[in-house]
Amino acid sequence: MGSRGFDSGLSSGSGLDEHLGKARKSSERRREQPPRIRAVIFDLWETLIDWLIEESSVFRQELAATTAHTPERFAELWQETYRLRETGSLADAYRAVGVPEEELERLIDARHALARRALVPRDGVVGTLQELRRRGLRLAVVSACTEDVPNVWPETAFAGLFDAEVFSATCGYMKPDPEIFLLAAENLGVEPRDCLYVGDGANDELAGAERVGMRSVLIQRPGRDPYWPEVQGWTGPRITAIPEVLELVELV
Repeated sequence: MGSRGFDSGLSSGSGLDEHLGKARKSSERRREQPPRIRAVIFDLWETLIDWLIEESSVFRQELAATTAHTPERFAELWQETYRLRETGSLADAYRAVGVPEEELERLIDARHALARRALVPRDGVVGTLQELRRRGLRLAVVSACTEDVPNVWPETAFAGLFDAEVFSATCGYMKPDPEIFLLAAENLGVEPRDCLYVGDGANDELAGAERVGMRSVLIQRPGRDPYWPEVQGWTGPRITAIPEVLELVELV
């Protein structure tokens, strides 16, 4: 019986060319596909937890009342010192807006108490983080926050759930600085292209993460448009609850 091996199947130029062409196309498709997700990086506020709007407003009014400024001037100073507040000490930030020295300790303690009340995971968050880790994904949180958040973090339900925690108050970078996203990837031991970033879009974070090579996902409350102007026209993936991330990591 004659053999139907290489000579009979691919000896002609056309057959070999067809075989090589298919191999090239398959290789090109593999190169075009995005790399497998190895890590998920989460924003904190309005992503993993709720922002306590009313309590935060009351605290800011209490802080303003200790200064000699008009409400209008205090509001200006509060905006001007945003980066100082989010990357330095609360004492320095409060001094910069005119808080008297004798009021600093009380107000800083009050801010820490507010952080403890705020750092409560949304429904489904803890279980999702645990499942992602069970699947072998690396996890990080990246937050623009004041120093009270990292200070009380070990007391919260989030303690021990992340492989890396990057807080602006301790690293000195803000979103959308590329360094804050790159630091998270470095601490996780992965490349930015291997990371999925999930956030509500504040501080241009979704575009910032994508600029360093990550893939971004917008989380928004059900039935509501995105709050932040920079993501109101967002055309990328969207979710309305953190457990939906489990489906996303299977698709990308």
